[in-house]
Amino acid sequence: MKVAKFGGTSVASAEQIKKVASIVAEDKERKIIVVSAPGKRSSDDTKVTDLLIQLGETLLKGEDTENELQAVLNRYEDIAEGLGLGKEIVATIEADLRERLQFDRNRPGACMDLIKASGEDNNAKLIAAYFQSIGLNATYLNPEDAGLFVSDEPGNAQVLPEAYEHLKALRDRDEIIVFPGFFGYSKEGSLVTFSRGGSDITGSILAAGVKADLYENFTDVDSVFAANPNIIDNPVKIKKMTYREMRELSYAGFSVFHDEALFPAFRNGIPVCVKNTNNPSSSGTMIIAEREYFMNPVIGIAADEGFATIYVRKYLMNREVGFGRKLLHILEDEGLSYEHMPSGIDDTSVILRQEQLTEEIEERVVARIQEELQVDDVYVERDFAMVMIVGEGMHNTIGISSRATAALTRANVNIEMINQGSSEVSLILGIHASDADRTVVELYHEFFGGAEETVQ
Repeated sequence: MKVAKFGGTSVASAEQIKKVASIVAEDKERKIIVVSAPGKRSSDDTKVTDLLIQLGETLLKGEDTENELQAVLNRYEDIAEGLGLGKEIVATIEADLRERLQFDRNRPGACMDLIKASGEDNNAKLIAAYFQSIGLNATYLNPEDAGLFVSDEPGNAQVLPEAYEHLKALRDRDEIIVFPGFFGYSKEGSLVTFSRGGSDITGSILAAGVKADLYENFTDVDSVFAANPNIIDNPVKIKKMTYREMRELSYAGFSVFHDEALFPAFRNGIPVCVKNTNNPSSSGTMIIAEREYFMNPVIGIAADEGFATIYVRKYLMNREVGFGRKLLHILEDEGLSYEHMPSGIDDTSVILRQEQLTEEIEERVVARIQEELQVDDVYVERDFAMVMIVGEGMHNTIGISSRATAALTRANVNIEMINQGSSEVSLILGIHASDADRTVVELYHEFFGGAEETVQ
């Protein structure tokens, strides 16, 4: 049994949805189909989710929403017409959207979740109707009816353990189930969305719930690449990679998956295959628990920007019991989560996403560290990038760090921080964001310069 998730570009138009139908029809094992909201049809197009955000923001301002509503409906009307569907499905979608617009505006988080999630929900209804129109035994299934229960955290839902027991029953159904991604329901019946990449999370949860033999994630590329193709011309394709490697690369900005998306599949040992809706015969990239890595210890290189560093220095810091705990407690009080914390004997740096660090919060944090910890120096630097070199084989290979630093020397890039976890699956280099692309190019040539078209 397979769970297949189709991303926004795969369901952006009638033409794309016809491809989805062909893919589903050709393999009877594809029993659960998770769909996103319609994405961009071209580079200058607007995603339906973005149109819905505009609709929600207009509603919350108390302004007239008719223009924004029509922009959303026009996309569905265009798709329905291209699929040869009657006006009934568009009327159903319009009625659903108008009902959502009546939601209590005094609950802005829940209101925005309800409106954003309509993109996936109504697209699932439309796609199920099309499947039925061409003779497929298919049905739309709402996450609440399926028992996909989540925590009541608007925009950041976490699946509840009992949801997996409810979803298990879907394995026994005969028809093709078309399931909207991105959201679930609280035990109290409120719709709640997952974080970014939410449709991937839904697909992974369903795959785990039904104990699928394979979770297929259909997108618009043939495979996962060893580096960003917007930076590297024709980067090598990755044939197989592990969950841990994908997790590390997703964290560092790989756009294939949100870094939390695969956790349910990973925990249940379900293999994941990334495939191309526009080229379904391509083998894609398999993401599995273990792989052979003797051919190339490094499997991918990624960079993510938007980091800030809080630098703290105090003489004899290493002798002061509880210093680190007190420092992190100050960050906790401000609701800040940190990413890395490299340290010396008299200094430490806390690296965090700088979007969390407003000017007001920065001022309070610096003042509290100075006053409460009596440090010799404390200051904040912004606009850093984290470059990650990832590969399961790195821990058995001598000289990876040496090769990486030599590559940055050739690129004339200064390394601000080096961090390697005990698992040695990744090596993290902190640099200035302005040097990120140049660094990725040089590292790619160092580790993949002589590679074939694909890496294992």
